[in-house]
Amino acid sequence: MKKIITVIVLFVALFQSSSLMAQDILKGNDLSTVRVDYLSDGDIAKIKSQLQSNKMTIDQVESMALSKGMSATEFAKLKKRLGLPEETKTKNEKKGTKKNTNDSDLEEGEDESEDDIRKQEKIENKKIKDSLNSLVFGSELFDNPTLNFQPNLNLATPVNYVLGPGDELEISVNGVQEFNDNVPVSVEGKVNIQYVGQISVSGLTIEAATQKIKGAISHVYSTVRSGQSQVDVSLSRIRTIKVTIIGSRQPGNYSISSLATVYNALFLGGGPSKNGSYRNIELIRNNRVYKNIDIYRFLVTGDQSDNVGLKDNDVIRIPAYVNRVTVEGEMKRPGIFEMKKGEHFSDLLNFGSGFNEFAYTASVNVLQKTGKEYKVADIQAAQYGSYIPLNGDVYRISKILNRFENRIIIDGAVFRPDTYSFYPGMRVSDLIRQAEGLKEDAYLKRSRIIRLKDDLTKEIVNVDLGKAMSSDANANIELKKEDRITVYSILDFKEEYKVTIDGEIKKPNIYDYQDNLTLNDLIIAAGGLTGSASKRVEIARMIRAEAIDDTNPNKVELFNIEITPGSNEQSTNFELKPFDVVNVRRMAVNEKPEMVTISGAVAYPGKYVLASKKEKIYDVVKRAGGLTTLASLNGVKIKRPIKKDQIEDLENVSLNLGEKDSIQNKLEKKLKEDLKFSTIPVDWSAVTKNQNSNANVTLLPGDEIDVSPFNETVKVAGNVLLTSEIPYNKNKGFGYYLDAVGGLDAKGWRNKAYIIYPNGEAAVTHKVLLFFRSNPKVVPGAQIVVPEKPETQKMSTAQWVSISSVLVSVGVLLVTAFK
Repeated sequence: MKKIITVIVLFVALFQSSSLMAQDILKGNDLSTVRVDYLSDGDIAKIKSQLQSNKMTIDQVESMALSKGMSATEFAKLKKRLGLPEETKTKNEKKGTKKNTNDSDLEEGEDESEDDIRKQEKIENKKIKDSLNSLVFGSELFDNPTLNFQPNLNLATPVNYVLGPGDELEISVNGVQEFNDNVPVSVEGKVNIQYVGQISVSGLTIEAATQKIKGAISHVYSTVRSGQSQVDVSLSRIRTIKVTIIGSRQPGNYSISSLATVYNALFLGGGPSKNGSYRNIELIRNNRVYKNIDIYRFLVTGDQSDNVGLKDNDVIRIPAYVNRVTVEGEMKRPGIFEMKKGEHFSDLLNFGSGFNEFAYTASVNVLQKTGKEYKVADIQAAQYGSYIPLNGDVYRISKILNRFENRIIIDGAVFRPDTYSFYPGMRVSDLIRQAEGLKEDAYLKRSRIIRLKDDLTKEIVNVDLGKAMSSDANANIELKKEDRITVYSILDFKEEYKVTIDGEIKKPNIYDYQDNLTLNDLIIAAGGLTGSASKRVEIARMIRAEAIDDTNPNKVELFNIEITPGSNEQSTNFELKPFDVVNVRRMAVNEKPEMVTISGAVAYPGKYVLASKKEKIYDVVKRAGGLTTLASLNGVKIKRPIKKDQIEDLENVSLNLGEKDSIQNKLEKKLKEDLKFSTIPVDWSAVTKNQNSNANVTLLPGDEIDVSPFNETVKVAGNVLLTSEIPYNKNKGFGYYLDAVGGLDAKGWRNKAYIIYPNGEAAVTHKVLLFFRSNPKVVPGAQIVVPEKPETQKMSTAQWVSISSVLVSVGVLLVTAFK
């Protein structure tokens, strides 16, 4: 009976709280018992009107509702029933009414893994590139947007994590009894668990809070006490804490994750300001310096011991630097470095990763400031561990000298030309033996040594290499460092001879000449003769003489040789000389059969070989069986391929149209890309009457004879109202066909209308008398084309006024002249 009364009381309380919630969400003092599932649609409508009348959104009242005890789960349900966009839904909304259900009740398509991700308020920070501080060692740490020290929210909750207002716990009971809820930590530091009540957890670690919550739940769920159900407590939402950063590039108050660390906050603040310290940053907690942070420990050694966690209301203070020095030159990481008291130049070298491979390491030059003027000092290598850098020092690390301490060079006709180490007392023969000796083509009469004198000028020392290698003490001179010995080759003094072969040879080219080279050798080297080679070979040889012979007009000496083309050999082998030019002549008669094509209305269309050098069109048509009865006598034409030399001829002709005029360019482009053939119209009636007439065109290889079939219509195209084909009427003229298609359109140019006959010939209308025009004759299969009238620019009013003014002025002058 007591249980029934308890249930009734709870139901009444829930109903009353829901009614209060519906009456005014903004005025209620205790919203902990609100259950959105019990609100009617009318109640939801009242809440919407309340929000609208107060000009507020549901997101704006979230913090207030949570502070008055409303659970995050219920608030998420309220947002969902108010019809918020999908992207604003929280984890609790996605769970909906699945609270107190098992995993089998998950909706289809819901990604359970997303529910398991710990939430955190999104923090945005735009990085500003620090150009003023870019040389300071460590500034790049805070300019890189891919490096932010953001805490990983997916890691297990640290057992020493201290709870506070704004955190949210996920509490679940699994086993015989089941329960699941997400409860926020209120501003009073309490969590309100359904059927359990409020539990204070603020200031407790997550481990201690878990034990306290388990104890409280065990008083309500008896199976927890008996061990038949287990309680799990995890952190589902991380609270946001406030920290203050002073002395950074972007100082101010920052809202960051309670899991954030010092480096994370420094990154958000942009790092130290222009004069900020990188090595003495203070973390102030409860008005005392809790930690001194030295960023160099992390940059140099990767030590993150200074990267401690932050707490609410922590202050990070970045004071001004005390001692900064600059390193220039041959350091692996030059820049501006901050030095602490007691650190030495060797520590500075460690910060900059040491000297690079080109550095002069024996000493370092430093420019110091004395308070009145500058001072220059040199730090020797032995002082690196004891010299203490001063504020404002500028260290200049120079390069090693571009010279060698013990270098000597040998090149030329030795087996291993290279650079070798010099030692005192080294002689010419010693260096040559070190270079594996002389080559067979070495020139022994003279070798050259280029020597650097004491004043750095150069001199040449000549050596008799043959005597030096024979242990002649005078010739085998002693060497000095930086000597460069050149051993000449006898091949260097020999001219490189060539011979040339051209003509009917497979590989015409210029070939190297060797002693005893014959014509047969050269022909074989050039791949042999082609099939069109004749037996005649002409050899041109240069004339060489000490004196000029004016009686001899010849520039070269010519030799005519007969060979056997089939065997690439000659009976008497001709010996060649340097610079001979060999020409293998082509056979006088050696032409491959060439063809033309005939298509259209003939008896036997196809390809035909030109039987004679002057084969006519009549002959080929006759060989093709003549024209058929369907052929048009006005439709015989020849399409001749445009050759490359025709395009080149056009390119070589200047039309004097100016550089910017495109007419000639258009003509060249049309020939190259658009027109592949030129058309030759044929008057077949004239050909059949007289085969000797000019109409009987001589054919060329590649020509295509096209015989069009008879067409009974006349096509009219261009700028006419209707492009069409009109049946041919022998009693009608040019104008009849234009009228038959509706006449010309607004842009048609009647005076330039022309006709294209079936054989490709064209004719245009022309004037006979002042007002009379002669139109071309129309035949079956012809095509009438009306071109577009060119656009003309009308004269403006100002131009007419100008012309009128000129005419008036001329009239006045004439009147004045005849007075």
